[in-house]
Amino acid sequence: MINDNEKYFNRLQVVLDALVIVLSYVIAWFLVPGSTNDESIGVLPVQIYMMALVFIVPFFLLLYYAFNLYASKRIQGRRLEGGNVLKANAIGGLTFTALLYLVGQQHISRLMIFLFICFNIILTVVQRNCVRLALIRFQRSGFNRKYIILIGYSHAAIEFIDRVEQNPQWNYKIMGILDDFAQAGSMYRTVCVLGPLISLEALLALNSLDEIVITLGLNEYNKLERIVATCEKSGVHTKFIPDYGNIIPTKPYTEDLMGLPVINIRHVPLTNTFNMMVKRIMDICGSVICLIIFSPLMLVTAILVKTTSKGPLIFKQERVGLHNKPFQMYKFRSMEQQTEEDEKKGWTVKNDPRITRVGKIIRKTSIDEFPQLFNVLKGDMSLVGPRPERPQFVEKFREEIPRYMVKHQVRPGMTGWAQVNGLRGNTSIKKRIDHDLYYIENWTVGLDIKILIMTVFRGFINKNAY
Repeated sequence: MINDNEKYFNRLQVVLDALVIVLSYVIAWFLVPGSTNDESIGVLPVQIYMMALVFIVPFFLLLYYAFNLYASKRIQGRRLEGGNVLKANAIGGLTFTALLYLVGQQHISRLMIFLFICFNIILTVVQRNCVRLALIRFQRSGFNRKYIILIGYSHAAIEFIDRVEQNPQWNYKIMGILDDFAQAGSMYRTVCVLGPLISLEALLALNSLDEIVITLGLNEYNKLERIVATCEKSGVHTKFIPDYGNIIPTKPYTEDLMGLPVINIRHVPLTNTFNMMVKRIMDICGSVICLIIFSPLMLVTAILVKTTSKGPLIFKQERVGLHNKPFQMYKFRSMEQQTEEDEKKGWTVKNDPRITRVGKIIRKTSIDEFPQLFNVLKGDMSLVGPRPERPQFVEKFREEIPRYMVKHQVRPGMTGWAQVNGLRGNTSIKKRIDHDLYYIENWTVGLDIKILIMTVFRGFINKNAY
């Protein structure tokens, strides 16, 4: 019954999305000046404009499906849904415009297409939030509620209960926990231990459950096959939450090795050859464009650095890059010249006497980082990625911080997810690594573009730069 309801709402959502697409298109067509039927002045008749909807509506609905916009609203928040609506419409608008150029159609208004995309994004987000609010009201009255039993009182069970109670909009009702070791009647939050695992068949026979969530502890995995078999006999949907979530990532990469399932401990999209090529092309094109745009500023900086203090213009420092290989990273020199031994002593501190007058400015505004564009061209670095660290600190952190070395599975970057979230300079190394791992496991072209845009608005001025 629950699954049927979700299918019904998905179908209703598709219909509502289609209506919004048509409405947005008609509004955009109506608002464009000169939308008449006078073909003598190059304006297409309304029939031609409206005929395009035959292709636009199914194409946009396919894009919505591709961007997971018909996934359960239990697992997709407002921000994620809104972002996916924006991405789908951006791709749809660009594709539609490109097709018009390819077929040589010059008379369909580009302004109208732009207005259509804008209206469609706004109206779709509004419509979907209205649907979400309506579902929440239904759910509060008990409609579409899912009744769940947990199998195993483990850390995974506790984590699941915490998240369910923090998100009442999911409309999950945990009826209790079955466990062979916990005492019947003991409670965690509002969830009670009902009894041992042998009670499972009796509970399933009542036919009052919508889902079974297996949350066995690591020491009980020998029971897993029997429990799954029992659950599947009842026809109740079964989920498995492993009690090693601190090891397996949230988006594990699975492989089929001739029928043998293999779970990779770390999913790194950039190990894919195609993804690597796309990112490398972006790096080369982006660095060339940046070098052209910022060349006047770099020239002025070079003159100021060279004329205000003694020493080389470019400061080269060994850093650890892709696959733990060292490379020479370039910067505009912002300190007085010092020996290699003095330079290795530690990080820069606030009011560091070694920093020159020009150095204070270029460090605060990140202008000293611009020569790294040549590192990007050489292939030592990327425009976006985890920031590289000096060898002595890599050796230190690899022992102190779990998963620190994972960051070296991708090229280091001039800017990164940690940096645009304020984790620069004298900030938590562990939090930086958490952000770096999120980037590594969730890399997309869109995420790189987002980080570059955020760098423009947040990343250049660094309050933690000394």
